[in-house]
Amino acid sequence: MAVGGKMIRPHLLIDVHEGLGGTESEAAVDAACAMQLLHIGLVIHDDVIDNDTVRRGQMNIAGQFSSEAMLLGAADAAAQTWGMASSLLAGDLMLTEAHSLLARLDLDSPRRFEILDIFDDTIAESVTGEQSDVWLSLQLDEARAEDVLAMIGQKTAVYSFEAPLTIAAVLAGGDAGLVDRLRSIGRHIGVVYQLRDDVLGLFGDEQETGKSVLSDLREGKETLLVNTARTHPSWSEVAHLFGDRGLDADGGRRLQQVIEDSGARTFVESVIDDRCEAIAGLIAEADLPQALAGRFEDLTSACSVRCS
Repeated sequence: MAVGGKMIRPHLLIDVHEGLGGTESEAAVDAACAMQLLHIGLVIHDDVIDNDTVRRGQMNIAGQFSSEAMLLGAADAAAQTWGMASSLLAGDLMLTEAHSLLARLDLDSPRRFEILDIFDDTIAESVTGEQSDVWLSLQLDEARAEDVLAMIGQKTAVYSFEAPLTIAAVLAGGDAGLVDRLRSIGRHIGVVYQLRDDVLGLFGDEQETGKSVLSDLREGKETLLVNTARTHPSWSEVAHLFGDRGLDADGGRRLQQVIEDSGARTFVESVIDDRCEAIAGLIAEADLPQALAGRFEDLTSACSVRCS
């Protein structure tokens, strides 16, 4: 099971379907493609929400379309509107195509409808999580650690891990109990994945992650790191820098130091460890084929220690 920019969602779905002894190979491939299209669509929309024109060091759809429009003589504002509109529409197309693939799966009606229900619930939760992420970044409420973890579960874990696992189980003919057990495992793995992503986003090697360590700080992203650091007395000295779109390297280093000194990084690492321990317990209780249980253990480890 690959981790990182290696189509983790489709690989996960196919691996789990095979690990459960599933025989719906063609349907599994189509469902895996739908998961990747869902990911692409949500990423495109996320860039629109964040007003980003670059992803992993390269221009995204908005950046490319707006740049081309400016080269043809469009004013900056008009070109940016064109770029963001193009991104929004491209994301819509990806989500529609994902739904179409699942609706056309060559399966008996009960399983196909169950998969469509999972997809609908996934979209609803992801939208809720995205909206919660934006709301938390406004800093209008005093967010608790539980709020941040709930947002992570909805925004990232549901579509990246829960949906591939549960759809694979339905494809393989698993019962409701198996689907629920895999849903819980997927939710926990997804939270570990995102917590590690947040740590890398602030303290990782930019050459490996392909992301500036200033990005989340400029965006004002309410990660568990930041949420914890807010309780430290030194936060008041750098609070004005957080969410500053013009944040420079010096300001970024000041924020990083306060977050480090606050114990936030140590706390988040402990949460990751606790979640990994919980996942191990869930895997042990799930009564899975030994090979598949081993794959989940490997995936958990890879998500918790990855560098990119």
